[in-house]
Amino acid sequence: MATEPSIAIVGGCGHVGLPLGIAFTRAGARVTLVDTDAERVAAVRTGRMPFLERGADRALPEALATGRLTAVTSLDAMPDAEYVIVAIGTPVDEFLDPAVRTFDREIDRVLERVRDGQCLVLRSTVFPGVTERLAQRIRERGADLDVAYCPERIAQGYALEELHALPQIIAGATPRATERAEALFRRLDVRIITLPAVEAELAKLFSNAYRYLTFAISNQFYLIAQRYGADFDRVHAAVTADYPRLAGFSKAGLAGGPCLLKDTMQLGAFNHNAFPIGHAAMMINEGLPASLVETAKAKHHLAGATAAILGMAFKGNSDDARASLAYKLRKILTLECRRVLCTDPYIQDPTFVPLDTALRDADIVFLGACHEEYRDLVIDKPVVDVFGFLRKRRA
Repeated sequence: MATEPSIAIVGGCGHVGLPLGIAFTRAGARVTLVDTDAERVAAVRTGRMPFLERGADRALPEALATGRLTAVTSLDAMPDAEYVIVAIGTPVDEFLDPAVRTFDREIDRVLERVRDGQCLVLRSTVFPGVTERLAQRIRERGADLDVAYCPERIAQGYALEELHALPQIIAGATPRATERAEALFRRLDVRIITLPAVEAELAKLFSNAYRYLTFAISNQFYLIAQRYGADFDRVHAAVTADYPRLAGFSKAGLAGGPCLLKDTMQLGAFNHNAFPIGHAAMMINEGLPASLVETAKAKHHLAGATAAILGMAFKGNSDDARASLAYKLRKILTLECRRVLCTDPYIQDPTFVPLDTALRDADIVFLGACHEEYRDLVIDKPVVDVFGFLRKRRA
C-alpha cells in the first residue's frame, strides 16, 4: 500500500462520508469527497460543516489546510483513487422494502468511472447478499476490482470520536479484498473484525434492529405504566439501580431518525417479512406520538389549546430532522389543538418560534428532542416528557 493512500468517498459530504474523510486525512491519506449536493460541497470547501458533528468545526479546516482533503461534485475524480468508498444512503420504498433499483442506479454511476485495480468499499447499509452480488456483476463486466463491505456503526454526531474507538467489521468478496480493506482501516488504529460478507451485512442490520427493538420495549412499558397511573421513570430508576442484569434497559422516547426503522424493515424484507417482532416494534415506536396525545387528551382539554413542541430533531443536540417523530407528533396535535408551536435551537425553519414564545403562549408542552438547552427549564404548564429528560417539570 502506498505511504499516502488515495481515497475517493462517494457521498463524501454527508453524515457518514464527511467525518470518515476527515479521519482518513488525519491518518495521512489523500481524500477526495465526491458529492452531488453542490451546496454542501461549497460549504466544505470553505471549511464550514454542513451539519453538527462534535469536534468537526475545528477538524475540517485543519484537514483542508493539509492540502490532502478536497471536495468535488463530479465522479470524474474517482479513477485517480486507490480506494473508492461508497457512503450513499440506501432508501426504502413506499412499502418499507429496500429500494434495490435505486441503489443499483447509484452504483452503476460509480461503476462507469472506476478502473481496474481499485478497491471498492461499501460503507452504506445494504441488503444481505449485495456485496457478493456486486462483486459478481463486476466480474461479469470483465473488470478487476476488489469489493469489500465495511459498515459504519457510529452514533451520529460522535463520528470523529467513535471512528477511532469502535471495532471495524471488514468483509471482502475475496481474500485480497479483505486484506486491502483491512490495511486501509488499520490506519484509524482500530480493532479489526473480519466476517464473511453476508454476516457483515447482517451484523449492521442486527445492530440497528436490536436498538430499535429495545426502544420499543421501553415505550411499551411506558404506555403500560401510564395506563395504571405509575411513573415509568421511577420504576426504571428503581430496577436499574445497582442491578447489572438490566444495564441495557433503555429509557422511553421517540425513536426516529434515518436508520433504525429503515434497517429494521430491511431486515424484515430480507427474511420475507417473517419478522413479527420487528413489525411490532414499528407499530409501538411509530404509534407513540398518537399514544402521547391520547393520554394528554384524557387529562387536558386540547380542542381549544395551544400546544408547543420543544425540539424537532430526531434526537437531542442534533440538527438532523430526517424521520423525526416530532413531526408526526406535530401533525397529530394539529388535528387536536387550536394551534401548534414548534421550536428548535439547531434547525432553521421560518415556521418555528423562539423558545420563550413557545413557553409563554403554550397551554401544554411536549418534549420532542432532548436538547441540553431544555434540561433545566422551569415550566409552569402541563408537560409531556416521554424521555424523562427534564429535571424540573414545573415551577
